[in-house]
Amino acid sequence: MLAVGESGGGRRCENRRVGLVFRGMRGEALKGHLDGMLLAALAAGPAHGYLVIESLREASGGDFDLPEGTVYPALHRLEQAGLIRSRWARVSGRRRRIYALTAKGRRELDERRGEWRRFAGAMEAVLEVGR
Repeated sequence: MLAVGESGGGRRCENRRVGLVFRGMRGEALKGHLDGMLLAALAAGPAHGYLVIESLREASGGDFDLPEGTVYPALHRLEQAGLIRSRWARVSGRRRRIYALTAKGRRELDERRGEWRRFAGAMEAVLEVGR
């Protein structure tokens, strides 16, 4: 697994503070997509931060392993932007912050999904030229 910003050789990143950790791609490929990934994880319903991390790991077949030090500041930023809201709740006897999409967040997610589809389609077309 590599952290965003690394490009090399398939080794596991020793410094997880760098950011997103994943397998099979160069790190810079995920830059700029974290917010959309978090919004998508919350589209299924409210969740606490660790559950968001787990749902992204599971949905990606283990390829996206986001460190807490990356996720929680991003969740806070999304909340400040009005894209998600949070509340405190007891989950399994522990006090946890539960995050949920706002209407503005749902609109933003729809917009990002459309942008991603256009971008992925264009990249596919470009990468397949001359094949």
